[in-house]
Amino acid sequence: MLAERRILLIVGGGIAAYKTLELIRLLRAQGAEVTPVLTRAGEQFVTPLSLAALAGQPLHRDLFDLTTEAEMGHIQLSRAADLVVVAPCTADMMAKMAGGHADDLASTLLMATDKRVLIAPAMNVRMWDHPATQRNLATLKGDGVLVVGPDNGDMACGEHGPGRMAEPPAIIAAIAAALSAAEKPLAGRHVMVTSGPTHEPIDPVRYIANRSSGAQGTAIAAALRDLGARVSFVTGPAGVAPPSGVTVIRVESAREMLAAVQAALPADAGVFCAAVADWRVANAAGQKMKKQAGGLPVLEFAENPDILATICAGPQRPPLVVGFAAETHDVIAHAQAKRARKGCDWIVANDVSPGTGIMGGAENAVHLVTAQGVEDWPRLPKDQVARQLAARIAAELDAELGGAA
Repeated sequence: MLAERRILLIVGGGIAAYKTLELIRLLRAQGAEVTPVLTRAGEQFVTPLSLAALAGQPLHRDLFDLTTEAEMGHIQLSRAADLVVVAPCTADMMAKMAGGHADDLASTLLMATDKRVLIAPAMNVRMWDHPATQRNLATLKGDGVLVVGPDNGDMACGEHGPGRMAEPPAIIAAIAAALSAAEKPLAGRHVMVTSGPTHEPIDPVRYIANRSSGAQGTAIAAALRDLGARVSFVTGPAGVAPPSGVTVIRVESAREMLAAVQAALPADAGVFCAAVADWRVANAAGQKMKKQAGGLPVLEFAENPDILATICAGPQRPPLVVGFAAETHDVIAHAQAKRARKGCDWIVANDVSPGTGIMGGAENAVHLVTAQGVEDWPRLPKDQVARQLAARIAAELDAELGGAA
């Protein structure tokens, strides 16, 4: 996906600048062409020679270079790239971008470009949490700037928290997703996504559910939408708002979700991310159950329909079916068995044991289980997992079904 892609990489001033050396190496290993731009502050952390040597391209530092500026070099640089990446992107750089400043080469390039911009913020945790930085972040996102990270962790200053620049593999994944989104490879495709938990009533005020927030399914629907897909989003009572620009079908129970999924078909792909309750109460009460002295209510359980298996075996099975497996042990083995048992093409498996913080959290670490084997993805924010999965779905549909429908 990155072969012959042109990346304009702006290296800001922060200790995380050393990671950009590995980022350049990985980009070039995937066939990308990297043009480095180094800020004056960035020179305090990495040398111009190291960046130029790894990139195999001339390094750019000065706005008023007599040779290039005679030909409006900053305009050419900003327009020649397929994507502009700022890594690390400091609090100062974010403020300049949000305020529209253009007082050096880097900020001028960012103002002059007509291409998408991806930033990898890196700063002290208190700087990241500062209201001004968060306002600038909201402004940049509203302007269409893409963001990868920051991660939580230990910092050079001795503090701990959000602010560490995303690791190079995560930035690579975000770059690939950004380039895919620019091309809209899913234009003309219909993808059905299930998300969130289901609520199985015990009585009118109580229900059985699980800890799913719906965040991962929501992020996947948004990523597929960004690639141009028409998305039918079947969601249980999730803790996050559904994305805009998709068709939202709200349900409560597993049986309602199955009916909604069947009504949304046919589709080119189905992504079954919902955490569907395996059982429901067969003798749910029509009125609120009251406490009774000396006794407890007896609940009779019935098995819910298996939505994934039903669709895989049905007449309107999508050409690509992606299931999810949330496990607490033997994650890969259970996922492989589930893929075979349900009849789906892929399983996205993750470890949701309490120590991981994944169920209901902001990050995910998944394994993509296919007929060809198992891919172990690094732990990433859920929106980045979503973009990486959406890009894989786009590539698979293109290979299976040919060009856009």
